[in-house]
Amino acid sequence: MVASLRDALRQQIESGHFRIGERLPSEAQLTREHGVSRTVVREAVAALRADGLVEPRQGSGVYVLEPEAPVPAPFSDVDMDRLSSVIELLELRTAVEVEAAGLAAQRRSPSQEEYILECLRAVTLCNSAGRNSSEEDFALHLAIAEATNNPRFPEFLIMVGANSIPRRALDSQTQVPMAERYGEMINDEHDKIVTAILNGDEDAARAAMRTHLRGSQQRYRNLLRGTGG
Repeated sequence: MVASLRDALRQQIESGHFRIGERLPSEAQLTREHGVSRTVVREAVAALRADGLVEPRQGSGVYVLEPEAPVPAPFSDVDMDRLSSVIELLELRTAVEVEAAGLAAQRRSPSQEEYILECLRAVTLCNSAGRNSSEEDFALHLAIAEATNNPRFPEFLIMVGANSIPRRALDSQTQVPMAERYGEMINDEHDKIVTAILNGDEDAARAAMRTHLRGSQQRYRNLLRGTGG
């Protein structure tokens, strides 16, 4: 969905539908018009920004830029079909998201708490039903990053992208019973992270996020070795 929206917006920019200096439709408008989540819209806009096609302006919107010579996007060489690439991203995410969880426990607002809970419910339902939960999982982690109220944390996650949630790699390499156990485990880990954040316990939030992401690293190392969960 991200690629489809990105390509649609790119085509509109390149065809002149959106002219240089013109503001793109708002995030809410794009969500309604294309029938996607705001996470998808943000990722698509972030991809266009990385390509030098648009520029967000604080309090004003996202504007079309004059095209520049293309430059490789960050993380464009990551191969999510390789478990070693998945582990590399998990290690990087751990370095950032452990601190994000602690800051979210300190700084989250009531509305951010509500959105974190909404995201938690969505990913929990997906995992419990055995459905691919990559998008919902990413939305939860992004909501936590946003609750730091430091824009660099969500910017980092958006730059890395939803592919940094490696459930797809697991789905392709595990059998149903193992996938079910994985879903239950992830639900429990997410619940502990969110509970600590809502309790304002920054040390517990950091510890829960560290356990979650380091546990994911170990599970994927087990897959590399062919030993499973």
